[in-house]
Amino acid sequence: MNAFFFDHLLSVSLSTFAHPPQFSAREFRDALGMFATGVTIVTARSATGELVGLTASSFNSVSLTPPLVLWSLAHQSATMPVFSTCTHYAIHVLCADQQALAERFATRGIDRWAGVAHTPGVCGAPLIEGALATFECFNRSRYDEGDHVIFVGEVERCSHRSDATPLLYHGGRLHQR
Repeated sequence: MNAFFFDHLLSVSLSTFAHPPQFSAREFRDALGMFATGVTIVTARSATGELVGLTASSFNSVSLTPPLVLWSLAHQSATMPVFSTCTHYAIHVLCADQQALAERFATRGIDRWAGVAHTPGVCGAPLIEGALATFECFNRSRYDEGDHVIFVGEVERCSHRSDATPLLYHGGRLHQR
């Protein structure tokens, strides 16, 4: 191997900066959509008692000890002021038969809570009835990354059902199977 090629290879592999993307935002979004995920609704109560909630497919486990999960929210989201300041929130993994609920909590300009059965969680975050799994979280930390904030929640209480099928998100659409 000649010295020029080796030096070039070394300088490329040791780059400390990311190379600019060679794709459009739409291409990136479409590629991400090929990863099938579950669908969640994240809920909280504001300092004034207002209920907030939104549909999110960006949910993941982080750690078993301590029990940590993460989800992300766009900076421009109308619910950002509540989630940035609340101490607790709940994450609900939705069942296949909760597609209408997922669509409701993804719609802007409506009362998302009208007719939605819920109870207060141990620390006040609203718990939506019928979810496949529920995680009641302490709002442990937040990380600004790109156009989103990554929220890390320390799970204080969780529950799940084993008798239902999850709602899935793939290719920009919700799927019941």
